[in-house]
Amino acid sequence: MTELTTPHRSRASNSPPADGHRTGIKRSRTGNAVWAILLSGLVLLALLPFVFMAVTSVQETARMTALLNPADFSLDNYVRLFGENRFARALLNSSIVVVIGCALNIVVCSMAAFAFEKKTFPGSEVVFWIYVATMMVPGQVTLIPLYGIMRDLGLLNTHIALALPVVNAFGVFLIRQFMKGIPDDLLDAARIDGASDFRIFVRIILPLVKPVIIALTVFTFLTTWNDFLWPLVSITEAEMETVTLAAANLQGRFTTDYGLVMAGATVTFLVPLILYVVLQKQFVEGVVSSGVKG
Repeated sequence: MTELTTPHRSRASNSPPADGHRTGIKRSRTGNAVWAILLSGLVLLALLPFVFMAVTSVQETARMTALLNPADFSLDNYVRLFGENRFARALLNSSIVVVIGCALNIVVCSMAAFAFEKKTFPGSEVVFWIYVATMMVPGQVTLIPLYGIMRDLGLLNTHIALALPVVNAFGVFLIRQFMKGIPDDLLDAARIDGASDFRIFVRIILPLVKPVIIALTVFTFLTTWNDFLWPLVSITEAEMETVTLAAANLQGRFTTDYGLVMAGATVTFLVPLILYVVLQKQFVEGVVSSGVKG
């Protein structure tokens, strides 16, 4: 009788209690709920300034206040923004500069990255890291020499002068890291078939690095669109103002119409936000892929 009951007791002692399992599930669900509430609070806290900016932009106010009156909501600030303050011209200028800057940065950086990674030459690695080291130099240090170069070239108060400084070593580094994942055998097979380096670059390299090019486009767009110091130095004509300069000029010397200022800030903010929402998937893919290559 003892031999028959012993195995039964052993199996019962080894099986996990049902109450403990249910308790673990409840604790897990409670922890997830706490994290969800905490993250939701942080998201709302991050969005609060933008909501306040948008709500203030549809009010006529001469001072900053947290009191909102829905009865005062109107679009007069936006009408004045584009009618009296020539903000549309500033948007056009920034758009032209962004297009030129993105095109220059993508072409120059992708070709340089291809040369450094797939067309190596004696000392190419040293030259590359010296070039990358220029990213450690603050932009304020090169501001005066850059202004002198643009002045001597006669490019001040032009879109080209605003777009040229966007080209830098960051784009070369980003694309080169992505190109490390492209096998050299693929390029050798194309050369055996008689393809030139330019054809290989256009037909093989560029389609494969499309995600990182989109990521670089977003980076370049944000850098160029939000730049304030260089346009402030290189632009002296009102017709060449960018959105950052136009938004800064909305503030009066003695009094400030905060509704009008917030309207300009809202329009300036919406353009890069829409771009990021549209290209979010490709942007994340390009950044992640560039970080894990090599």
